[in-house]
Amino acid sequence: MFLEVIKAEYLSGYRIKLWFNNQVVKVVDLANSLNGEVFQPLKDIDFFKRFTIKFNTIEWENGADIAPEYLYEHGVTV
Repeated sequence: MFLEVIKAEYLSGYRIKLWFNNQVVKVVDLANSLNGEVFQPLKDIDFFKRFTIKFNTIEWENGADIAPEYLYEHGVTV
């Protein structure tokens, strides 16, 4: 089974609540994961908040995305 993000909700700071297709819900804090040129705009919290679900993960309007496996491994189950 491919891991997919099916729902995402902004919480606060760089924290996002994620629902996965395996029925697991996790909260991930991406504050320390925004490294590299494509992630620089995400350090602006207003920009960070404007993610969507595209191709089974979260993506921002500048094309930055994070693999669902990374989100799953770095999230805390709630």
